[in-house]
This record gives sequence, C-alpha cells and structure tokens, in this order.
Amino acid sequence: MTHSADHDHQKPDRTIAQILREAGLRPTRQRLALGTLLFEGEDRHVTAELLHAEATAVGHHISLATVYNTLHQFKRAGLLRELAINGSKAYFDTNTSNHNHFFVESEGELHDIPGASIKVDGVPQPPEGMQVSHIDVVVRLVSKKGG
Repeated sequence: MTHSADHDHQKPDRTIAQILREAGLRPTRQRLALGTLLFEGEDRHVTAELLHAEATAVGHHISLATVYNTLHQFKRAGLLRELAINGSKAYFDTNTSNHNHFFVESEGELHDIPGASIKVDGVPQPPEGMQVSHIDVVVRLVSKKGG
C-alpha cells in the first residue's frame, strides 16, 4: 500500500478519539470501535461487510446498518474515500490522498497504484464554476492462466 505525506491521520501520537473529534465527529462507542479497526496500522480498503465481520470477530456487537452509516459518516468527515466498483460494491479507503487502484477481480481486492505511474490525458474542460477534484482510475486485473 502506498502512503502519502499529506495522509497523516494515522500518526501514533493521536488517538482514535482525537481523530474523530478533529473531524467533527463525537467519539461514540461504535465509532471508536470501527475507527480502531480502520485507522490503526496500515492503510486499507474495506467493504461494510468485511468491517462488520472484523468487528464481530473481535467481540463488538454492531449491526451491519450501523457499520454502513458509520462508514458514510467517516467519508463525509473526510476520513475515508469511497470507491464504487462494479456499480453496486462500495469500498472504503483509509488513504484519502489522490491515488489510483488495481482491482483483482477474482479476489475482489483493491491495491494502491503508486501516485505518479498513471497519466490521464484529454480531460475535458469542466463546466463554468466547476473544477476537477480528482480522477479515479481502476485498473482491473485477471490471472493470465486460462486466458
């Protein structure tokens, strides 16, 4: 996984409660539990179902609906980036910097692509009063075996 210099919400000297407060979120029990799973350690890509399973495995009693709601609250607060893959499946990325992804179709896994390795040319001029915030590129991978 790649890391960015401006992506620093995982500094060890900041607690999950501080990260939540700085993002304007009250550190509730559920937010603290899910924030700990998301923001302690390496950057990661998760689905709501995966995060729910992890929370359950470590003894947290949090409904899947609460996990979905919390992920969207974290996204609105700028703590996560949402990536829609295959239309219906949403992945949440703890690395909110402008970067792109490999998607391993057989595994349903996302992996970061190093920042400067993709160049996008021919981006149209945005409408009046608008600007491009970032461009998401997802490079889909399949095994060479079997064609």
